Amino acid sequence: MREEYLDIPVEPPAEFQPLFVPIPREYVENAFRSDEFIVLVGPQHPGSGHMRIVVRIKGDIIVDALPEPGYVHRSMEKLAENRLYIQNIPLFERPSIMDSSNYNVGYVRAIEDALDIEVPERARYIRTIFCELSRIGTHLYDAGIFSVFLGHTTGFMWPFGLRELICEANLRATGTRVTTSFIVPGGVRADVDDSVLKFIYDSMGVIEKRMKGFEKIFIKNPAVIARLKDVGVLTKEEAIRYGVVGPFLRASGVAYDVRKVEGYDAYDELEWEVPVGDDGDAYTRFLVRVEEISQSIKIIRQAIKNIPRGPILSDDLIGKLKEKDQVRKNIKGYFYRIFSRIRLPQGEFTSQTEAGRGLLLYSIVSDGESNVPYRVRMVTPGWLYLKGFMESLKGSRLADLQAIYGSFGYFPPEADR
Repeated sequence: MREEYLDIPVEPPAEFQPLFVPIPREYVENAFRSDEFIVLVGPQHPGSGHMRIVVRIKGDIIVDALPEPGYVHRSMEKLAENRLYIQNIPLFERPSIMDSSNYNVGYVRAIEDALDIEVPERARYIRTIFCELSRIGTHLYDAGIFSVFLGHTTGFMWPFGLRELICEANLRATGTRVTTSFIVPGGVRADVDDSVLKFIYDSMGVIEKRMKGFEKIFIKNPAVIARLKDVGVLTKEEAIRYGVVGPFLRASGVAYDVRKVEGYDAYDELEWEVPVGDDGDAYTRFLVRVEEISQSIKIIRQAIKNIPRGPILSDDLIGKLKEKDQVRKNIKGYFYRIFSRIRLPQGEFTSQTEAGRGLLLYSIVSDGESNVPYRVRMVTPGWLYLKGFMESLKGSRLADLQAIYGSFGYFPPEADR
């Protein structure tokens, strides 16, 4: 049956007026004239993760979607202007929670580049290990939330149980489970004991084995595949045009990874592959991250096997301390003396890091005199791929919104900073 439309000019009734704020007036008017519905999704934690999406639907097909982030904005970029460079580490590791090490290393690398600090080899290997632990933890976290979005509660428990191994590894090495503040300019806070490295190495075997079970119950579950296959598709050209980053860009066929392009820390000394997909749908975006867990395990195993002995903090920072040999292994008791005097040259200094969810940019502006930054700007992967996320919703059914949401692993605090 063919639908017929009458081109009759209509005006939204007065009852629509309360909807104009904060939704754009023309957005509501266009929906009314096109015989469409506006659905407000969120903001509530279990459904949309503290972000509201204003969705226009025709029947049950999504015509357009407007994101409204900002419900958990933390103002860390402004707060950083009144703190020592070293005091900003606990701020900047929090936007992505489980991905704290990658967020730390991005910030400190901008400082190291500005001061031309050479990081000792052992510290570079330790950083790589903990960045990959953060990547695994982030992907496991996203897999658990993804499962909840699809109504698969067992699928939630499985990766969250494995995530506890990552938290335990962090705890044994740094004293805290998630936000470690362990990576500092010039290296790391303290050396990592061989027993902790052995625990991490053994944990990789457990995760690898248990992921096969997760594959049976969730990854290759026919119901899961039916919900995700050919849903929320972004072609290679669309992914590039909308600025998508990280595993979500690679799922559309673009083999770009900052760890390969720049080779920071120990990445260029280890053998590993960049997982790439072709379909660009919700299922491929999930599979790419599952394969990244396998590659992270491969990286961690190599790094632990090949980690050299030596100092964990750069001599460029230790300076002329009498206790130089002691500080090279553990900076406890010397932290303030070493890091409170950091001053960057005048100018702007940037870094690129491959965080768990994609490209992470830091930009630090210094006046050349203060021991606090003049400005700090961080551009997170969640903010970069938000446009692609919204575009992938168009043409999909309203019931598929949460499936597409979970396929992007979108984390509102990361975008809000």
